Amino acid sequence: MYNVLMFVDSGVDDSFALMYALLHPDINVVGVVSGYGNITKEQSVNNTAYLLKLASREDIPIIAGASGPLSGEIAQYYPEIHGEEGLGPIILKNNIGKVKAFDFHKIIEVVQSYSNNLIIVGLGRQTDIALPYIIYGENVFKHVLAFYIMGGAFLVPGNITAEAEANFYSDPWAASQVLEKGRNIFLHPLNVTSKAVIPPKVIDYLSITSRSPFKAVMKPAYDYYLEAYKKNIPGIQAAPLHDVLTISALVNRKLVKYIQRKVTIGQYGKAKGLSMADFRPKPDAVLVEKRDWIGMEVDVPAFISDFVKVFL
Repeated sequence: MYNVLMFVDSGVDDSFALMYALLHPDINVVGVVSGYGNITKEQSVNNTAYLLKLASREDIPIIAGASGPLSGEIAQYYPEIHGEEGLGPIILKNNIGKVKAFDFHKIIEVVQSYSNNLIIVGLGRQTDIALPYIIYGENVFKHVLAFYIMGGAFLVPGNITAEAEANFYSDPWAASQVLEKGRNIFLHPLNVTSKAVIPPKVIDYLSITSRSPFKAVMKPAYDYYLEAYKKNIPGIQAAPLHDVLTISALVNRKLVKYIQRKVTIGQYGKAKGLSMADFRPKPDAVLVEKRDWIGMEVDVPAFISDFVKVFL
């Protein structure tokens, strides 16, 4: 059993990842930090509360994350991709009441409660993972076993700029802090997550046969997301669920193949959010504890099979 503290911004793919985690028998979600990203912090918190309510898991604490990046820049949202409130066409005004959300210190309580038995899964901007390092010091996550993070793009184009992926681009300073101070980090960049596509026929099948409490949410959210992808990537036939791959890789250890390299993040100009690593056959020597695990290959059929199994 994996005890998981999830950091999300509750757009479509984050929401699918949270659904996956709540359904998986080997994952124990011990808290969800919801912050800005694809949508506002408030919308993110509401979406998380809605999904926990559907799953009858309102016992799981929701922690309100940051409203914007550490730079102080105004956060940019993507309703054209994720919908007005982050779940495609689904509007929650009549589906959820007042949400109880804990303040940031709850993260420390959770980490201490599961000392040496906790995985952090970071699926959105890295702001909320970086802040505890700034507030509580570099040893704040010393007893976290590993970080599974969706972010970056290595040897492939970005999805915000030609070089940068959205999570790292939106707060490169936070991403740099996490990668510099965190240990045992498993990165799932666009070079693997963009291949983690779930075909529409799979969603159609699950919308009929699934017994999950999320059955009614999956198809409208996915269909909206796919149509957005079709506008940005002409000819695409299926939508990638970047964040689902990240948490699926935690419980399916052969799903992604990694290499160890030290990762740094560009901060300014055209290099803003650029994820960099030394891919030469003989890279410069770096201490083992400073290296990160970079996902380079993914078994797509195994990913789809696992997705179906979990959501059935």
